[in-house]
Amino acid sequence: MPHDHCPSCAAPDLAFATHDHADCASDGLARAQEILATKGLRLTPVRRRTLEILLEGHRALGAYEVLSRLAAEGFGAQPPVAYRALDFLEEHGLAHRIRRLNSFTACMHMGESHTAAFLICRACNAISEAPAAPSRSALDNAASAQGFAIESATIEALGLCPSCQTTPDKAAA
Repeated sequence: MPHDHCPSCAAPDLAFATHDHADCASDGLARAQEILATKGLRLTPVRRRTLEILLEGHRALGAYEVLSRLAAEGFGAQPPVAYRALDFLEEHGLAHRIRRLNSFTACMHMGESHTAAFLICRACNAISEAPAAPSRSALDNAASAQGFAIESATIEALGLCPSCQTTPDKAAA
């Protein structure tokens, strides 16, 4: 179900552009609370803070990076603290696992049924969640031709963000 105000839909290049991440974070947090409320769920303090950490920037964070931040803020230093919160967020469509980087990022299209396509900068780890409907349709057709039914798919593309393309040392790395 698309939502009325989706910064990622309105400005698909937002992740790679200079902007106020506080707006992304507050919009994302409000949207997450709405989604969970419709399911009779809520963000516990550790889940809320984990989502806030993921929403602070358009980049992927490993579970131990999240855990380190949570521990510094008094939420506990045991790995299950972060993993339970991250698993909850992923299960309810509020975060995605980026397999290539063994990390997590906040979903930029919370509450929308979508296939995630991630554009991952290999130099700075910035991430943009791009529309993937045409790719998903082609993949569904190819799978169907082989009698296979896809239940979920994630696309991860590695490259250089606009900023790193213009920085010679990053582009050459």
